[in-house]
Amino acid sequence: MPKENILSINSSLLGTFAITLPLLMLFFARFIDGLTGGNISVANAYLSDVSSNENRGNNFCKMAISSNLGFIVGPALAAILGSTIFGNILPVLAALILSLVTLIVIGLTLKEFKPPPPGMVQATEEKGTIRKLFVQECKDCYQIQDPKKLRFKDVFKLKYVSFLLMLYFLIFLGFNIFYATFPIQAVNGLKWSVTQLGIFYAVLSGMMVLVEGPVLRKVLKKFSEEILVVVGSLILGANFILLISNEVILVYCAAVLFALGNGLMWPSVLSLLSKRAGATHQGAVQGITG
Repeated sequence: MPKENILSINSSLLGTFAITLPLLMLFFARFIDGLTGGNISVANAYLSDVSSNENRGNNFCKMAISSNLGFIVGPALAAILGSTIFGNILPVLAALILSLVTLIVIGLTLKEFKPPPPGMVQATEEKGTIRKLFVQECKDCYQIQDPKKLRFKDVFKLKYVSFLLMLYFLIFLGFNIFYATFPIQAVNGLKWSVTQLGIFYAVLSGMMVLVEGPVLRKVLKKFSEEILVVVGSLILGANFILLISNEVILVYCAAVLFALGNGLMWPSVLSLLSKRAGATHQGAVQGITG
């Protein structure tokens, strides 16, 4: 796009900056991304509905692992495609194609989950079919319960749910602050290049996959999810303290703590939120987290 200035501002309060046509389109693109950003909440809600209490924690571990694998493959693929003669156009086209493939796969293979009708809840008895093993079979409904429809404000009246939603918000706020400010720290403080920053995020995501995979599955057998949330949060806090330093060794030590703390805490929070919401409201509560 042509780099045409649309608006220029020179203020003692706001500083000096200009809004160009490419920058405006970038904001518009992020606006669309925000409108469609509820797909993660829908995925978590679907996962809650098709999971039993026995495999809920492991299923959210798998969800977290798949997300972190995306953080590993995505930047690497973008770096490779962006180094060609086509520049930034090829990574954007690749992302578009991947999104279209995802829509097709969802439309053709993902079984629609039909929520219980008013006055019904999901059965507690699980059928041991092969589809249930791969989390592809929805649970049956048979038991009469309160037919009152859950409203948005009613979610916050559910026991423990309002506290967990507040915890979810604070954790997500901290993550967004980290992901938004660390690249600035890497460029200005550590003097890293884009390649070095990409390597750091790839290593970080790889360690998170390791923690959220075999490590978390073994830890869940010995400790409750409540304990893992507390311990993981403390470890995560120690990571942010180390990130203040400009020493590369300490920064990578912080990455280890980040992977360990987040890997123990985040899937446990999502699983707890699903359990505390109960079988009837877990989908609605997971949707509100978005």
